[in-house]
Amino acid sequence: MFESLSKNLEKAIKSLKGQGRITEINIASTIKEIRRSLVQADVHYKVAKQVTDAIKQQAIGTNVITSVSPGQLFTKLVQDALTDLMGGLQAEVRLTGHPAIILLAGLQGAGKTTLAAKLAHYYQKKNKIPLLVACDVYRPAAADQLAKLGAGLSISVYTEPEEKNPHTIAKNAIQEAKNKGIDLVIIDTAGRLSIDEKMMQEICMLKQALKPAETLFVVDAMAGQDAVTTAQAFNEQLNFDGVVLTKLDGDARGGAALSIRSVVAKPIKFISTGEKMQDLDLFHPDRMASRILGMGDVISFVERAEQVYNVEQQRKLHQKIKSNQFNLEDLAKQIEQIKKMGNLKEMVSMLPGLGNALQDIPLNDDLFKNCQVIIASMTPKERRNPDIIDRSRRERIAQGSGKTTQEVNQLLKQFDMIAKMMKKVHKDGFNMLANIPRLLKKTR
Repeated sequence: MFESLSKNLEKAIKSLKGQGRITEINIASTIKEIRRSLVQADVHYKVAKQVTDAIKQQAIGTNVITSVSPGQLFTKLVQDALTDLMGGLQAEVRLTGHPAIILLAGLQGAGKTTLAAKLAHYYQKKNKIPLLVACDVYRPAAADQLAKLGAGLSISVYTEPEEKNPHTIAKNAIQEAKNKGIDLVIIDTAGRLSIDEKMMQEICMLKQALKPAETLFVVDAMAGQDAVTTAQAFNEQLNFDGVVLTKLDGDARGGAALSIRSVVAKPIKFISTGEKMQDLDLFHPDRMASRILGMGDVISFVERAEQVYNVEQQRKLHQKIKSNQFNLEDLAKQIEQIKKMGNLKEMVSMLPGLGNALQDIPLNDDLFKNCQVIIASMTPKERRNPDIIDRSRRERIAQGSGKTTQEVNQLLKQFDMIAKMMKKVHKDGFNMLANIPRLLKKTR
């Protein structure tokens, strides 16, 4: 979602020329461009001015180390300013109580129900036993949606189809959690089409009665400055603990993510970056600032990779690469692992420089479909020994996969490139994963 902002900031910083001392004169145009870039990204003008004034004050008179260019130093100053704007340090998520309770609130359409399931999945992987509670008694099929999501994750969902009082449902659910030894209760509440006074009172009373460990305001990042306005209105009455930004994979300008912490004075605690259940991350202001400036976020990438890879899998893969035994079966497995990591475009943006390099490539699961279909049409012997795939075999594979012989040839050429690349960098398995999308696109 920060593609446009990233490009504009990079362009502004590159305009900074010369060596020696940074002065008010030689950074004037750069500061102006940064402020314009932030405003275009839907950051409130006062916030944008506050940030650029801080950058300017920090930069003027700063000596440039001989081995560092003014642009590099200025990038660091901008990164620090953006990090401070978004809260500085990662905000703690408190899970106190037996069971711990997370209460979700927000406007209708913000993605609360899906987020509830993502949170349950997130904490399930951290050895918590979650219970999802359907307290949206107004939206038709809201409870059914939550039940379906829970079933897909093997997570219990508490519903009372005939009960119309959210307070009663929540109380009963918490009692059931205590009886069954469940340690985390996540409550999905009704969304609002606007700031409805009656419904605001309802959720405020629910919070007062349940005393949740965390009350999280869920907001659609694509709402722009409206998201900030809504957050202010909710916070005035609900006094929530933190914000969750959803739909960061959308075509939004990103102003909400940059402004909301400064305006509302409440931290962003989670970000949702896609439709898959694993597309949820703790919000790290420093990592987000790094990604906005095109510097990537390798730590988050590795954390995602570690969720789908274990040490033994990595050891076996490295050994096969080292001994030149990497084959098409292994490529198919790597593709599945990449898909499990979450939104592909989001993953690529975490690698320094790679996001900009691949900005014109449609990065989604369709990128892999041809490869998977063609590989599936091969015999086990062919997948393990690609060198035996001669002309007649290629024609048979093309016919069986519904693809052309040219597409089969493309895949085999791509496989050779990937195998060579992996051999070269086999000491860094996670970076190997990141390069597969680029190489699959390269010969098209």
